[in-house]
Amino acid sequence: MPIADFMLIATFTTPQTIQTNPALMLWMLPLAASMAITYKATKLPIITPANFIKEAAILFASIVIIITIIALALYALTWLIAE
Repeated sequence: MPIADFMLIATFTTPQTIQTNPALMLWMLPLAASMAITYKATKLPIITPANFIKEAAILFASIVIIITIIALALYALTWLIAE
C-alpha cells in the first residue's frame, strides 16, 4: 500500500470538530429536500411535474416538522433533567 493511502487513512483516526450552533441546523433543509425528491422520484408510479412537486413538498414538510418536534421534545427532556 503506498504511503499516500496511509496518509489518507490516518486522517480518519482523529475526530472532526463539529460546532453546534443553531445556524448549522439549517443544513437539515437541503438534506430533507434531497431525501424527499429522491424518495418520490423512485416511488411515484407516474411522474407528472405538478404531482411530483406536490408530493415532494408534502414529504419535505413532514420531515422538517417531525424533526423539529423531536428536537423540541429532546430539548425539553434535557431541560427537565438538568433542572
